[in-house]
Amino acid sequence: MASLSTLLPNPNLISKHNSTLSSTHPCAYSWKNKTPTSKGRFSVSCSSSSQAYDVVVVGAGVIGLTIARHFLVSSDLSVAVVDKAVPCSGATGAGQGHLWMVNKTPGSATWDLASRSHQLWKTLVQSIEEQGLDPMVELGWKQSGSLLIGRTDAESDVLKGRVKLLCEAGLKAEYLCSSDLIKEEPDLLVDKDSAAAFLPDDCQIDAYRTVAYIEKTNRSFASKGRYTEFYDDPVKCFIRSDSNGEVKAVQTSKNTIYSKKAVIVAAGCWTGSLMQDLFRNWGMDLHVPVMPRKGHLLVVQNFNFLQMNHGLMEADYLNHPTISGSESPDHQKNLSVSMVASIDAAGNLLLGSSREFVGFNTNLDESVVSYIWKRVGEFFPKLKTLPLSDLSASRKVRIGLRPYMLLSVPNGKPVIGPVPGLSNVYLAAGHEGSGLLMALGTAEMIVEMVLGYPAKVDSTPFAVQKVLV
Repeated sequence: MASLSTLLPNPNLISKHNSTLSSTHPCAYSWKNKTPTSKGRFSVSCSSSSQAYDVVVVGAGVIGLTIARHFLVSSDLSVAVVDKAVPCSGATGAGQGHLWMVNKTPGSATWDLASRSHQLWKTLVQSIEEQGLDPMVELGWKQSGSLLIGRTDAESDVLKGRVKLLCEAGLKAEYLCSSDLIKEEPDLLVDKDSAAAFLPDDCQIDAYRTVAYIEKTNRSFASKGRYTEFYDDPVKCFIRSDSNGEVKAVQTSKNTIYSKKAVIVAAGCWTGSLMQDLFRNWGMDLHVPVMPRKGHLLVVQNFNFLQMNHGLMEADYLNHPTISGSESPDHQKNLSVSMVASIDAAGNLLLGSSREFVGFNTNLDESVVSYIWKRVGEFFPKLKTLPLSDLSASRKVRIGLRPYMLLSVPNGKPVIGPVPGLSNVYLAAGHEGSGLLMALGTAEMIVEMVLGYPAKVDSTPFAVQKVLV
């Protein structure tokens, strides 16, 4: 068996940036911490108070924070962000950070939004570079490209069709046969039936660094009285106006926050239960069917046992096959594990992906981690010689709840838009595993709706009335 003590210097780490990605960075994540803390975060006093803003955003994940940012940089409105915890304590902080189009389908309900948002991320990177800053340091940005891997003739045929569609949609996409694929990824198990769809322009970011950058931008408006964060301050109720029935304020455990123009609810998988609880007293039958879809992500710090040149995803990921058979416990009958692997900007190996419906349970399940390690080993034989137990000192497991939207067509499509009967309340939730990718496009869409700007992307597929039951 291979031992970590025999491993060579990490070929995946971009040494030029090694020192800049150390724990001294303001958004560096401590491997000893299980969850982020609110220590040192910008926020108002914990004492009870009443304040007024043009826009109140409920939810400080990447969706909520980018919505706040877009209001701040594209208008003169003031914004408050409210959250029961702190940023990166939910789905945002548990993901792999992929900004990938390789697994998106041209012509699908989410294609235009994903494509627009993908371009907005690249525009943001360009603006960071124009400021003389390094997007790898600021965002954990890597344009490493993505590979969607097929291992059968049938999957190869599907990949050929996907590459054709992606090229016709204007993306740079290539079909790699087995001989081309092994050149790109020498450590990948490749046989005569192997193939891949390759998108060289696909990227990834680090959620913690990206959120820190967005927060820094938002906080630059605080001195002008245009921005405040209310973290660790759960929403208790909405307050309606007696004159027009609109929501005029958000009542939290510590503050009453008045909204003069709009309230945006971007609370991830808690959006449905939050809205139902808030509106029950009004006699409104409001059901937003967002379900938590649990995921485990295995992170191995500064991994140097194999070289990985691109982000990889197995083609079967698109089908989410479930683990079945007598060896699977009952609670894992809906568990899906597919190979998704990448190296982040700090040289850490990120391995997924698991998906399961187990309510709001975020407990670590070591059997799921073992399934992930075993599945990835089927694609990278070197890992089969390395017991998972050997990684105990350098590994971390991120666990998050993806906001999965039921009853949309197709299932899993987010809901973005005003709530019927409450013209100043907007929802932005249900992005499932694509929250980071679609964040900037969603923010742009919400701001266009609130301010009456022409839409860059048709919002009709995401209308709230299409999913409320």
